[in-house]
This record gives sequence, structure tokens and C-alpha cells, in this order.
Amino acid sequence: MSHSASQTKPRVVVGMDAGGTKLAVQVETLEGRHCGFAEFAAAGWEASPAAAAASWLDHHLRRAVPPGAEVVSVGIGAQGCNTPETSAAIERALAARGLAATVVNDGALLVPAAGFEAGIGIIAGTGSVGIGTDASGTVIRAGGWGWALGDEGGAAAIVREATRAALLARDSGMPDDGLLAALQQSYGVSTAEQLARAVNDEPTVANWAPRAPVVFAAADGGSALAIDVITSAAQALTALVSRLIGRGAAGQAVVAAGSVITRQPRLAEAFAEALGDRHPQMEFCLLGKPPVTGAIILARRMLASRQVGSGA
Repeated sequence: MSHSASQTKPRVVVGMDAGGTKLAVQVETLEGRHCGFAEFAAAGWEASPAAAAASWLDHHLRRAVPPGAEVVSVGIGAQGCNTPETSAAIERALAARGLAATVVNDGALLVPAAGFEAGIGIIAGTGSVGIGTDASGTVIRAGGWGWALGDEGGAAAIVREATRAALLARDSGMPDDGLLAALQQSYGVSTAEQLARAVNDEPTVANWAPRAPVVFAAADGGSALAIDVITSAAQALTALVSRLIGRGAAGQAVVAAGSVITRQPRLAEAFAEALGDRHPQMEFCLLGKPPVTGAIILARRMLASRQVGSGA
């Protein structure tokens, strides 16, 4: 009875994408049939210590996998996995829990999700980061240093730079071209001084990032300052690509994803134009599917590699 049950036990691969705000989990049978998908808040996620990270991932994985299924391979892209050592430590901790997993930074999911073997992934969401892989397969990263220091092209940084631009223009005696008024309205204040306090007194992602659509709306309304902020954001994203190419990133594709660049055509178009000017050899692709798709592909690649290694 138990032997028969083990023979019919469904075997699945799992992909997990743990970003700054949410965790996506996708489950497929070995034949490619979708049999589970779930999204959870990413509250509590930290890439270290590894044992705690593995426990967190295992707990959420079990919530998405159909009861009775056997997990044979897991692909994970996770924020905070910025070094090979961090990823390897989580892999070992998951192996101790009976899960064969490959772990990478969440930005490394974009290229496989788009169907490329190699290339550069650019995330422009709440923050921004660039991820590539060199010829030896080592993951290399640029940017992603947080909204206070950088993250140009991400939502929080766009609001930061838009506020700076509007206030500097006011200091220079320039009439408001719509950006200052839009930001003031978004924060529910009526003066530049109040705007500065509203932004400075709570320098958090939660206070800054949700206002990013206001900047794009101001650009659509003709604000030259807002247009300049968006153009500068696109150039900063292109600079991430340049740094990764300079460090040996392989491939000729740039895959972009993230809540800002996928929802704001102005940024995507400006990035594609800047990239074409600086690196015409690179193919630009705006990811049209969830990045967790790339985690599933990594899980399948690892499974295939194990089968080849075992002679299966």
C-alpha cells in the first residue's frame, strides 16, 4: 500500500521569488503543469542567519505546495543574497531540511525568466539593482545600496530626486512648472517648507516610494523638471549596465522588471533609448511575466544537472 502510494506521489519543482515586499511561490509538476501559486507578505525575510532564512523559506514553501507532493528541486531568488557565500549557506541549510535548492539574488531571476541563457537583469521597483553573471558563472551585482544612498531609478529615489529638483528650482527663483505643486498635493501640504519637512521627517520607503506616480503624472502634464528626473533615472539604470559590462557580465540581453519600470512607460522608453545610445549591441527586453518564472527555470536546470551527474 505504501509502496503504491509512493509511486503515485506527485513530484514537483518549486520557484520562489522573495523581494522587498512580497514572496511569490510557483509550483509545477515535472511535466510542466502548474499546480500551485501563492503570494505572501515578505515580512520577516532576512537572508542571514542562514538557518533562520531556510526555516522561513521552508515554511512558506509548504504553504504553497499541494498536500502529499514531493519537492524534488527548488529555485530561489531572494533579496539580500548578494554574495556566493550567503547563497551557499542558505542552500546548505535547506539541504539539511531535505530540500535541494539553488539560491541566487532575486535580480538574477530576470534573465532566465525572459528565456535568455545569459544577460543582465535590471530591477526598478521600490529600489533598483543590476545583476549579471560573468563567464565563470559568478553572479555580479551593481547598485541596490538603498534609497538614502542611491537606488536611482527606483520609486523612492525618484521621489527623492523630484523633491530636490522642485526645491532647487524654487531656490533659483524659477516658477513652478507643476512638479512642486504635485508633490505638495501628494503630501497634503501647501508650502515648499512643509514639503521638505514631510519628506525629511520620515525618510522611509513607505513615505517616499508610493508618491512616484505623481512624478510621472507631472511629466505627462508637461513638467520639464519631472521629465528631467525620469531621464536621469533612466541614465542611472544604464550606468548599472555599464558597470556590470565593465566587470565582465556575459550575454547581450538586458532584461528589465520591477513595479516602476513595468508600470511607467516613460521610464521604460527612456531606459531603452539610453541603453541603445550607450550599448547598441545589447538587446532590451521588458519582462512580461513574473520573475518567479525564472526561479522555476533555475530549479529545472539544477534537476537536469543532477540527473546528468547521476547518469539518470
